[in-house]
Amino acid sequence: MANTKGPVPLRSNSRSNRARILAVARQQLSENPDVAMDDIARAAGVVRRTLYGHFPGRAALLEALTDEGTETLLDTLRSTLVPYDTPEERLARHVLAGWPVGDRYRMLLALARRDLGDLKITEALVPPREIVTATLSRGQKAGVFSSHLPAEVLATALEALGLSLLEITAQGAWDGTAAEAAVATLIAAGVEPAGAADTVRRVQSESNPQQ
Repeated sequence: MANTKGPVPLRSNSRSNRARILAVARQQLSENPDVAMDDIARAAGVVRRTLYGHFPGRAALLEALTDEGTETLLDTLRSTLVPYDTPEERLARHVLAGWPVGDRYRMLLALARRDLGDLKITEALVPPREIVTATLSRGQKAGVFSSHLPAEVLATALEALGLSLLEITAQGAWDGTAAEAAVATLIAAGVEPAGAADTVRRVQSESNPQQ
């Protein structure tokens, strides 16, 4: 009698290969932006044909990594949606939780921007940006965030600020932390400095009650 379950392990193996390739590529490209596709295949333990079967070229690989990073950031931001918090607290949570994700994918975003173009990155970041925009809009209506810019424009500006701070940190020009980035973001959104610092400390203490 034929084994009708034969193809299932193959599909499972294919998914496993793809996940391993992406994980290895993320590490390799972060260490060496110009690493060759063949070197990624070798490091992932797959043959060249397997790599190109999943990703026909470097652009396809970078696009997949960009989508992975965006989805990770989106899931992270969704996890910060606490129903009882204030707009300032929610924005602080966005930055505190999103900072390590941004750090992990910072180099890949820069590569994707270079190889795929700004439009691809702008489009990929739309879902996470919408969450931040909603937080800013809520804060503007409450009078706690500056309203000199529309919420969607302010969200884009704060996104650029966060990416710049990550890049400066990676270059060693600033040894800032996620907390300091969160304070800077709140100030840029219109919160006075002392209040911004208090908000970040309060959010951190709620996340780490033992401290």
